[in-house]
Amino acid sequence: MAYSEWVLWIFILCLFGPTPISSESSLSSKIPTNFLSFARKQEVVDWLVGVRRKIHENPELGFEEVETSKLVRAELDKMGIPYKYPVAVTGVLGFVGTGEPPFVAIRADMDALAMQEMVEWEHKSKIPGKMHACGHDSHVAMLLGAAKILQEHREELQGTIILVFQPAEEGGGGAKKILDAGVLENVNAIFGLHIAPDLPIGEVASRSGPLLAGSGFFEAVISGKGGHAAIPQHSIDPILAASNVIVSLQHLVSREADPLESQVVTVAKFQGGGAFNVIPDSVTIGGTFRAFSKESIMQLKQRIEEVQQSKNSYCRTETKSA
Repeated sequence: MAYSEWVLWIFILCLFGPTPISSESSLSSKIPTNFLSFARKQEVVDWLVGVRRKIHENPELGFEEVETSKLVRAELDKMGIPYKYPVAVTGVLGFVGTGEPPFVAIRADMDALAMQEMVEWEHKSKIPGKMHACGHDSHVAMLLGAAKILQEHREELQGTIILVFQPAEEGGGGAKKILDAGVLENVNAIFGLHIAPDLPIGEVASRSGPLLAGSGFFEAVISGKGGHAAIPQHSIDPILAASNVIVSLQHLVSREADPLESQVVTVAKFQGGGAFNVIPDSVTIGGTFRAFSKESIMQLKQRIEEVQQSKNSYCRTETKSA
């Protein structure tokens, strides 16, 4: 029942916004009940679970969602829902309703992560080194479920709902490509959900204002001069330089950010060296930064680059960030 409950909540969220659904009180009052009744049909539940498991078994990384988008299009074809493909490389746009404004969008991401699934179960990922660890398989299933219910009630819509199957959410910039494609130019509102394993089935959590942070990544190759650990004076130690960078990066939030504004800088990658008694020629560090406003994101990006450069006057540093 889990997937049908989540699908239902998509519609409840939509009903609270400027959704193109008839304003007649008698009809509007029946819509949540009708959606719930349809979502709870056993054949719908079984279909949703099957779709999710099929996607989970066949994960694809950002902009590689060829088979996932093929599955989406096949299901939309079965429902008789028109769509546009490709959008933003591997994305799919479906359309339910009159084809006229107002336009409301519902969005789901499709890509998986470059991780190995360690749990043994019947529907484990069949692709080594790739898995749906962030729930995007559920998101796609939810949106297809939403499409099915909306198509079943299309005569009750006064306007158009756009189904946005977005590629490359995991660091690939798929959302920007969707925007650059002009998908949301005439959209009055857009809705989406992210599954949360800490919430009971059927519950939804939200709040006023930003809920999820924007993020970027950084990576720096710090080059020095390698040598033997017993004679460090003849080397330029990139590990020491990198350590100074990492400590200084932690000060960006603790000493430069507004205490009332949430920001995060995390160094999660440190690679270099291979022996206990050899100073390497170079090391690589990398991580992510997150904030709730564009201004804060840009400030963090600038300061991360400045810190990496200023702390390595005797080392050569190559950086990249996004």
